[in-house]
Amino acid sequence: MKPDVAQLLAAARLAADRGAAFLLEQEGRLGPASWAMKRPSDFVTEIDLAAERLIAGILLDAVPESRVVGEELTPDARPDGLTWIVDPLDGTTNYLHRFPWYAVSIAAAQDGELLAGVVVHVRAGERYHAVKGGGAWRDGVRLAVSGVTDPAQSLIGTGFPYSELGQLPVYARQFAAVIAGSGGLRRPGSAALDLCDVAAGRFDGFWELALSPWDVAAGALLVREAGGVITNHDGGADVVSRRGSVVAGNPAIHAWLIRLLAEAAANGGTA
Repeated sequence: MKPDVAQLLAAARLAADRGAAFLLEQEGRLGPASWAMKRPSDFVTEIDLAAERLIAGILLDAVPESRVVGEELTPDARPDGLTWIVDPLDGTTNYLHRFPWYAVSIAAAQDGELLAGVVVHVRAGERYHAVKGGGAWRDGVRLAVSGVTDPAQSLIGTGFPYSELGQLPVYARQFAAVIAGSGGLRRPGSAALDLCDVAAGRFDGFWELALSPWDVAAGALLVREAGGVITNHDGGADVVSRRGSVVAGNPAIHAWLIRLLAEAAANGGTA
């Protein structure tokens, strides 16, 4: 039976709002001695864990037949059936340094098909949402990707491969190519919010080499429902079944990025 998308969206909104409120309450409470490291420069704290428990409890109470794939507590859970893909705190390093660019990201998927997504930009108090076939929205405003088609006029978002340093040579070549070909490059530090910015037309494109499903699931649906394109670096549409690369943008800039990034990666060999 097809899930009730309205029910999924309502549950995701409630859980994301509660998670965001919790993060605001806790911001600034933990010092560096409390920061654990999963991978180089990839921090986790008791706040991430508590936020995910809170969010998962709300989602499973609302939809008992579902399961949660979450960054901190259940990263290896199988995404079969009706699944919530949850990042309780996207931008943990920003959060720990009180840099106001972090988010809660929740998506609902049925056997890998994205049905609903919510991203809350916590410090800005903005909520983004999308449902399959229902458009992408920021609060009450419908979103659309930008109309920029000239790469020289484009603003591109990115993320650094700080926890997978073996990819730095490829990334450095891609970085240089995008700097030379675009109108500007930004790295705020939250992939979920970067994809919201693509959906809202603030970024014309975005790429990153190593993202997990919870980083991109809700944002991917927002981009697609706003008229954009999001794929891996090979052009494949599946960006949520495993950790990997992501390229997003309006159709013209996405096509340009795919070509440019492939050429840059091939120049000097692959990682």
